[in-house]
Amino acid sequence: MEAVMSFLSATGFAQVANEPLQLVMLAISCVLLYLAIVKKFEPMLLLPIAFGMLLTNLPGAGLYHPELFAEGHVHWELFADAHNTGLLDYLYLGVKLGIYPSLIFMGVGAMTDFGPLIANPKSLLLGAAAQVGIFVTYIGSRLLGFSEKAASSIGIIGGADGPTAIFVTSKLAPELLGAIAVAAYSYMALVPVIQPPIMKLLTTEKERKIKMKQLRAVTKTEKIIFPIVVTIFVSMMLPDAAALIGCLMFGNLATESGVVDRISKTVQNELMNIVTIFLGVSVGATATAKSFLNPETLKILVMGVCAFAVASACGVLFAKFMNIFLKDKINPLIGSAGVSAVPMAARVSQSVGQKADPTNFLLMHAMGPNVAGVIGSAVAAGVFIALFGK
Repeated sequence: MEAVMSFLSATGFAQVANEPLQLVMLAISCVLLYLAIVKKFEPMLLLPIAFGMLLTNLPGAGLYHPELFAEGHVHWELFADAHNTGLLDYLYLGVKLGIYPSLIFMGVGAMTDFGPLIANPKSLLLGAAAQVGIFVTYIGSRLLGFSEKAASSIGIIGGADGPTAIFVTSKLAPELLGAIAVAAYSYMALVPVIQPPIMKLLTTEKERKIKMKQLRAVTKTEKIIFPIVVTIFVSMMLPDAAALIGCLMFGNLATESGVVDRISKTVQNELMNIVTIFLGVSVGATATAKSFLNPETLKILVMGVCAFAVASACGVLFAKFMNIFLKDKINPLIGSAGVSAVPMAARVSQSVGQKADPTNFLLMHAMGPNVAGVIGSAVAAGVFIALFGK
């Protein structure tokens, strides 16, 4: 009987009384699984994140121990005791050490065509303009009482780049990682919902009908030189962005060079899929009841929407500003693609443009600021880490 009682007391059902909020977290993880599976909200990452959240909140499972990463540091001495560590603790090291986000960027680079940006360098300005949303949100978060590091992590949501948000947050405010990851990927999935009303509000029907000249052909030499030059320039300007930019551009160079097809295909497929699983599950593991169920999480969700909205608006408004000086006008709709949700934001520009004029094709033009946004968000990450990461 004593053995039976010992067994029953060790079950999760008995231990849940000690942490009743874990039941709430299990319910939230099920809601996120529903959004990923049924509503298809960024399922590639939201599903692993939601399941990681479920695993870390299973009473008595002991898969993740926040104390191993207390105060933003990895307490390596505690890893020596196998009884104090779980599977997710080891997987989370890849996030904490900045490995997974960098490898994700390598895959993104391998799958990205920088041709539209090279063909129309002006689109780099639109990508940069959209990053204003990051810094506006940073200021807003500071006014709400967040620390510099926390505000930086929240602001980066405006870049619409999940791996960058995770990279910055893991270094500056790891206690907010679960909430920021959920906000970043949820709102990335809602880009087709959030952006069109903003785009229509800030443009006239005449502006939405502007047709742009076909982009020039970009040579293979240009595509090979571009990632090398960008890596050197950005990394020398912002050494803290070297990991993200370097991996992004290496992945792109592997594809564009045409001499390492096996590496390029591996990075785009097997490596990308494996790292996505590890990243999602380990990030979800940080969403414990203590770190997730608090007023700060609600503020983060609100500021995340604001970040996306401001970033989209800044891109559109800057395109309108550029048109004052340009002979060949830019369709302002492509400015909203300056957020780095590739290629979703570019497709939204195409969709809204075609509703105004079915003969208008903006997709390739929008891809310029879209891929510029990827670079811009990595640069913004480097700025925050350089300012507050020491």
